Amino acid sequence: MIQQQKLGSQGLVASRLGLGCMGMSEFYGPHDDTESLAVIDRALELGINFLDTADAYGPYTNEILVGKAIKGRRDRFVVATKFGFVRNPTDSQWRGMSGKPAYVQQACEASLKRLDIDTIDLYYLHRVDPETPIEDTVGAMSRLVEQGKVRALGLSEVSVPTLERAGKVHPISAVQTEYSLWTRDPEIDMLSYCRDHDIAFVAYSPLGRGFLTGKIRSLNDLTPDDWRRNAPRFSPDNFVRNQALANVVVRIAGRKGCTPAQLALSWVMAQGEHIFPIPGTKRLKYLEDNAGAADIRWTPEELAEISSFFPPDAASGTRYTEGGMKIVNA
Repeated sequence: MIQQQKLGSQGLVASRLGLGCMGMSEFYGPHDDTESLAVIDRALELGINFLDTADAYGPYTNEILVGKAIKGRRDRFVVATKFGFVRNPTDSQWRGMSGKPAYVQQACEASLKRLDIDTIDLYYLHRVDPETPIEDTVGAMSRLVEQGKVRALGLSEVSVPTLERAGKVHPISAVQTEYSLWTRDPEIDMLSYCRDHDIAFVAYSPLGRGFLTGKIRSLNDLTPDDWRRNAPRFSPDNFVRNQALANVVVRIAGRKGCTPAQLALSWVMAQGEHIFPIPGTKRLKYLEDNAGAADIRWTPEELAEISSFFPPDAASGTRYTEGGMKIVNA
C-alpha cells in the first residue's frame, strides 16, 4: 500500500503518490471513460487516494469523470482541482486566464457542481493572472475556505516571490510544478522553500510526459491528435537528442531490476519527503507499474549517479511552446 502522509500545514493527509487525471479526458489521444473509472478504482485499492484534476481538462469533462469515480465514497479520496484557465465550453478554445475575485467564486461553484461534492480538498490557482494581484486572487480563495467550500489552497507554476506574497494572505498548502529528471528547475529555490515552510510540493509530469518510461521510441508512437506532437521536447530534432536521456533511464532501471517508470518516479520521491508526484495515466497496467515505485530504495551513491546524467539543462527544448512559457510565473 502507498504511504499516506501530511500534505501541507492545513490538515490534509494524502497518498505520497497521486494520480493525475488529465489524460483521461484530453491531450494524450483517445480515452475510454470505462477504463479510466477502473483505473481510479484500482488506484484506491493500491492506496492511491490523491486525485488531481482541473476545470480546464476536457474542458470541464474531467471533473465530471472524477465526480463519478468518487461518488458514494467521497471520504476516501483527497480531491484536488484547479481554476484559472478560461475555455469556451462549446468549442474548447482557450480564452486566457482569470484570477479575478468574482471569477474565483464562480469557478469554485462550478467545479463543486461538476464534481458533485460539497468541499474541494485542495483548490489551486492553475496559472497566475498577470492582470490581477496575487493577493486579490488568494484573498478570494481564502473566502472559499471560510465558506467551507475548500479545505486548503494551492498554487501552480509560481515563483518563490509570488508564493511568499500569497502566503501573507492565507497559508498555502501545496505548490504544483513540473518536476522530473529532465525538468529540475524547482531545485533552484522552490523545493527548499516548500520544505522549510511546510508546503507540499506536488510534482506533475514526473515521467517527462511519458518520455522517460522508454516506451516512446518515435513520434509514430503518438496518435495524430496527441498534444505532445506540438511540444518542443518532442519536436523531431529534440526528440532524437532527448532519446539519449530515456536510454539512460532504461539502462539503469535494468541494472536495478525495476522499470524505467519506477526509476523516474522513485528518484523524484527520494528528493524530499514533502514531494508528492502525481503521474497521470488512463491505463491499468501503467498505474500498477507506477505504484511499484513506492517500493524502490536507492543508496546516496545511486541517486548521485542518476542525477549526474541529468543536469538541469539536460533536456533539449523548453517545457512548453513560447506562448506556454510566457504564462509560467517563474
